Amino acid sequence: MTFAPYRRSARAVRVRTRELPAGVDLLGQLPDANDVLAWVREGDGLVGWGVAAEFRCSGPGRFAAADDWWRELRASVEVEDEVGLPGTGAVAFVSVTFADGPAESVLVVPRVIVGRRDGRAWRTEIGEPAGDPVRPVRGPGLVRYAEGRLPVTRYREAVRAAVARMRAGELAKVALAHDLLATAAEPFDPRFLLAGLARRYPSCWAYSVAGLVGATPELLLRRNGSEFSSRVLAGTTWPREGATEDELAAELLASAKNREEHEYAVRSFVDCLGPLCAELAAPATPEVLRLRNVLHLSTDVRGRLHDDGSLLRLAQAVHPTAAVGGTPTPDAVALIAELEGMDRGRYAGPVGWIDGAGDGELGIALRCAQLDGNTARLFAGCGIVADSDPDTEVAEARAKMIPVRDALEGA
Repeated sequence: MTFAPYRRSARAVRVRTRELPAGVDLLGQLPDANDVLAWVREGDGLVGWGVAAEFRCSGPGRFAAADDWWRELRASVEVEDEVGLPGTGAVAFVSVTFADGPAESVLVVPRVIVGRRDGRAWRTEIGEPAGDPVRPVRGPGLVRYAEGRLPVTRYREAVRAAVARMRAGELAKVALAHDLLATAAEPFDPRFLLAGLARRYPSCWAYSVAGLVGATPELLLRRNGSEFSSRVLAGTTWPREGATEDELAAELLASAKNREEHEYAVRSFVDCLGPLCAELAAPATPEVLRLRNVLHLSTDVRGRLHDDGSLLRLAQAVHPTAAVGGTPTPDAVALIAELEGMDRGRYAGPVGWIDGAGDGELGIALRCAQLDGNTARLFAGCGIVADSDPDTEVAEARAKMIPVRDALEGA
């Protein structure tokens, strides 16, 4: 980790936030393909570049370790903030692993942050200003695909095995994923991928942290003081010939299998966060979230916290949700490790940002790819219950990979 410039014994580092014209294009501000950080939805959010400080950790104590580091860091900087909105002042971009290890969770404090919210925009600089070399955004050229660590054939068998275990009464739900490798002639530019995802899926949160780039429809937690909100997604269908979007939505709402999967996800979230809340409200009936490639059952949960527990501590309480883990959670996570046999890394973990007040937004890292030079590793998964059909789950995972594949190719 990089920490020395922020030790309390050192001279305090200055953080300066200044107002910008409100119409700033956030993704258009990113000057280079290196150190791209982003959390953008419908033109609002945050982008950043450069590294003022970084922290990496792993293991079951990763949330607490990250929270402790962030608390110490933000207490040791001098902030001059003329805007005063969530996301101004010192900000860390966050990407936490799905499992305890071996991959590392990452917090990155950018040297420059540009944000937009509620009709206002700003630029935050940490430390001494420096010139930002501007390099043009480039597509990767021809993209080729190959089997990942868990190819489709093995994924189908993993689903079949999970269904048998659930029918035997071992657990109620498990979320299984598989991966796909993409290679290109030129290195993948995260700005190219971000722009494509944000354009095609404006209602999702387009994100980039330490090479993990995607667009998630699922908000794990948003904290603003004592208030919080979340969007729980589980239960999915996708377009097919001869069916209108309204017909698909009606079928999804009427599907016993999808409603069961969704109820597990909402109940798991409410049960985990409930003890921390003075108020908590979750509608009894889900709505349908309509995206270009899929439709999801969706429930927005809102509430008020008992105390000022930080966003990272709240995330620790609810991760993994039943939507990306399963029910009961310990049994489901163990079965994921057994049947997938791969390290998910930061796929399906919390991703987003946190500011100096402990406020921020964390989504679940879905619809994403881990970029590494000319290689991208794509992920997609599905919630499996006792009534799941392996071939249908393979088709659903294929549909969920479409956003990233299209964006990689510039389609």
